[in-house]
Amino acid sequence: MAEDWTLTLPCTRTEAELLIEDWDFLNGLEPMPSLVGEEVVAFDAEQWRIVAYFDGKPPKQTIAALHRRLPSAASVEPALKRLKKDDWLLISQQGLKPVQAGRFFVHTPEYAGAAPPGSVPFIIPASQAFGTGGHETTSGCLAVLGGMKRLGMRFENIADIGTGTGLLAFAACRLWPHSYLTASDIDPISIDVTAQNAHLNRVKLGHRIGTVALCTAMGTDHDLIQRRAPYDLLIANILAGPLIELAADFAQVIADGGSLILAGLLDSQCHCVLRAYRAHGFRLQARHDKGDWPCLHLIKRRRYGWRRRVRGNKKNSHPPGDFGSW
Repeated sequence: MAEDWTLTLPCTRTEAELLIEDWDFLNGLEPMPSLVGEEVVAFDAEQWRIVAYFDGKPPKQTIAALHRRLPSAASVEPALKRLKKDDWLLISQQGLKPVQAGRFFVHTPEYAGAAPPGSVPFIIPASQAFGTGGHETTSGCLAVLGGMKRLGMRFENIADIGTGTGLLAFAACRLWPHSYLTASDIDPISIDVTAQNAHLNRVKLGHRIGTVALCTAMGTDHDLIQRRAPYDLLIANILAGPLIELAADFAQVIADGGSLILAGLLDSQCHCVLRAYRAHGFRLQARHDKGDWPCLHLIKRRRYGWRRRVRGNKKNSHPPGDFGSW
């Protein structure tokens, strides 16, 4: 029976995504590894690592081939380790662990158990991207959305900016099935993943009521997002810096009285984010904390008179950045 080995190399998020998606390259390796991209520092796209799992000890040429594909690891010695049987079982169990967030039950395709009675299950492959439900920001957003539904809030036009795996968009679609829903991400890989996950979860894609329309966009800078504005609910689970930069753009595409869900920020960043949104007519309605990760529910104040705006200006104030959700 072959032993299990891991190879760990530092990289950037971009390098990890490119390598994981390069099936032609990976199929040519002997033995072919299973790859997992991981954060080293939360919300720092420059500090990631690749962990490659092998059935058997990889030869030097396989290690060298993986090493060459990660420029960030050029000056680092590859970390090769043999796994004990118990280590491998623990890793497998952790990968299969489902997440309960409010009424939602998120699990990988390998999970063999039954969803709790009354829950809304979602299948999100853990190896495919960002926003699998395990991170506090994503599970916090799921809990907040479920709470809004319990309070009787209704929405007819919803946007998920920085959708990642599509999980939050799918949740909104389940909670408000008679709404129009738009999901976007700056990363085209995330949009491909969202489309695959939609199929897994029987979520219909399209531009009609009860379906999810997808697009690759930087913030709100896309004709689809602008054309479908104004939104009465917008969800953005991204990063504190981009959230601050996007305050003006979100204000332009959210209807007066509309709701905004912000996540992806640390507790220490909350004050700066709130200050940016208050300057654009938002007030804090509620706050939900999971550890150091707050999820903010803001309301756009109603305005009256000739200065009132209801649609975006098709301009974007923020620089390019990483807006994928968690």
